[in-house]
Amino acid sequence: MKADDIVRLVSVSSPTLSPDGGTAVVATAHPDLDADTYVGQLWSVDVKGSTSPRRITRGFRDAAPQFSPDGSAIAFLRAEPGKPAQLYVMATTGGEPIRVTDRKLGVSEFAWSPDGSTFAFVSREPEHGRYGTVEGVEPGAEPPRRITTYRYSANGVGWMRDRRTQVFIVPVPDLSAEPVVQPVASSEGPVESRAWVAEPRALTSDDAEHGAIAFTANGRHVAVVSDGHPGADDDLRSILTLVPVDDGEPRSVVGPEANLSMGESAGAVVVAEDGAVYFVAQDMGESGRDFVARNSGLYLVESVGERPRRLTDDETVDLTGSDVVLSPHGALVRNTERGRVTLLAVGRDGAVTTLVRDREVTGAASAGQTVAFTFQSDSTFGDLAVVDVARLGDEPTENDAVRVLTDFSSEVRASGIRTPIEFETTGRDGYPVHGWVVLPEGEGPHPVLLNIHGGPYAQYSVHLFDESQVYADAGYAVVYCNPRGSAGYGQEHGRAIKGRMGTVDLNDVLDFLDAAVAAHPELDGDRVGILGGSYGGYLTAWTIAHDHRFAAAIVERGYLDPQFFFGTSDIGSFFGEEYNGADPELVAAQSPQAHVGAVRTPTLVMHSENDLRCPLSQAERYFASLKRSGVETELVIFPGEDHELSRSGRPRHRVQRFGIILDWWARHLPSGRNSVTATE
Repeated sequence: MKADDIVRLVSVSSPTLSPDGGTAVVATAHPDLDADTYVGQLWSVDVKGSTSPRRITRGFRDAAPQFSPDGSAIAFLRAEPGKPAQLYVMATTGGEPIRVTDRKLGVSEFAWSPDGSTFAFVSREPEHGRYGTVEGVEPGAEPPRRITTYRYSANGVGWMRDRRTQVFIVPVPDLSAEPVVQPVASSEGPVESRAWVAEPRALTSDDAEHGAIAFTANGRHVAVVSDGHPGADDDLRSILTLVPVDDGEPRSVVGPEANLSMGESAGAVVVAEDGAVYFVAQDMGESGRDFVARNSGLYLVESVGERPRRLTDDETVDLTGSDVVLSPHGALVRNTERGRVTLLAVGRDGAVTTLVRDREVTGAASAGQTVAFTFQSDSTFGDLAVVDVARLGDEPTENDAVRVLTDFSSEVRASGIRTPIEFETTGRDGYPVHGWVVLPEGEGPHPVLLNIHGGPYAQYSVHLFDESQVYADAGYAVVYCNPRGSAGYGQEHGRAIKGRMGTVDLNDVLDFLDAAVAAHPELDGDRVGILGGSYGGYLTAWTIAHDHRFAAAIVERGYLDPQFFFGTSDIGSFFGEEYNGADPELVAAQSPQAHVGAVRTPTLVMHSENDLRCPLSQAERYFASLKRSGVETELVIFPGEDHELSRSGRPRHRVQRFGIILDWWARHLPSGRNSVTATE
């Protein structure tokens, strides 16, 4: 695929199922270069496969669909151009969606009450006088912010303490009611306009971030995850509270003494019929901030007042980013595992059954005996399937039990996709290193790009990866692996670089590169480039200070200067100290900025203007130091973008980014299809 083929990459939301399990609804989204944003709608899919999937909404960007408990309606989030997402609801029989909210800063998450009469939702509540709450007061005219905490902003959000996420409830509108018609003035004078939407009622108002909401079975409480506890600025602990919908006092389910971090992702908490609460969390240790390579697990609180009980193994099962879906087969969760994201069913006794193995599962739903899931693989960016649990066997493939219902990636496959070759080698110290090689067309030998992922506790996986596909189309063999420090291979694997970044992880990526070159004669080991973003930018910068074989390098949104990360990054108050330690000499021993004088490799430094995770100053200091040392270098800054540029930045910027990258390689590591001559 070429850079502008990203418009063919259709992502698919988690599914929702009708109560009878017969119909699934998903939301799709794809980059649109003309609109320079992401657009998508809802699709209805017959689970039996007797009819083709059909588009059922025509909004600009419709997302996060949820069937009502009785199946008569579908609620979803709709964003109009340049505006935040609002909550809408429509009848499953069709008709125009009805708007439910009119929040200044939009809605990020919602849940149906069990009787279908009420929505709970999460929305940012701006301080009066800020964020357009007073007409005519522009951002530059707002009063100054008084800051007394470490954490006051977040990448992709910006300032947050003056617009906290809060939980609200609002009645579900009558879908058969007559629409609101605005009255006009008469000879007796003007009249007040009628409200288009009902006024929501706040359930929370404390100085905290709230999320991961779920109604209890009787609808009287909403389970809410938040960081609203003393000391929240110094630790990563979460609390889980049952907040009454009407009268009564909140009830604590999980307090800060449990040392658990639950995040704020939608669907990560669910309440069973008998009141038992399931949730996904990480154990932060006694300090409340020991987050490095801590696997997220499934926890259960049988009844309020009991201590949480972990149901999954803390070393081998990692549910980071997973939601929880209750089913007759157990609680469905997604496990990060060896370049895959598998679908597990977990019983209350901790018994685990793997339902889907050899894919990257992105969401799941259950109704009746139907289990539907969305997934990615090496041939799709997103599709919907169902798994027949009764047909699962002991074999390491579930092909006989899985039925794929959609084909949203047919166009991108037609553009030309190279299938990654899975590969494993043994490193210099006997440790296994696992990853992939993507070969371009032709016999070779091809120049090689060593690509390094971010995180570091993340993984390269089997999904269709636009980076490797674009580079392969340009004539490059792409090599990428999951070195020590990565997720998916157990906590010990991930914690191997705690206090010693740039040691065994450096060895692993270089050993994997050497083994890939040796195993594949199509690779030209004398013509190699290296690139990576975030932690991948760190390890790229670290590598070129210690190994000078590379023709050129690209350091993108890098974690480059641990010393100056503190006080500038949105995670700076804890990330560097937990990964690199607090001793200045130890920190310097792991710092690319401290070793920049050893770099001789031509290096392109790319960064985003609004990156609050790895602030722009990280790139600026590194670039200036390279330039002072006489290293050939360039600094590219993308305006208006944050840390997520390569994944969810403006589509035009994403295409331009690929163009800049390929231009750099054309000048420093040309291929038969990408050279200064070929691109002129």
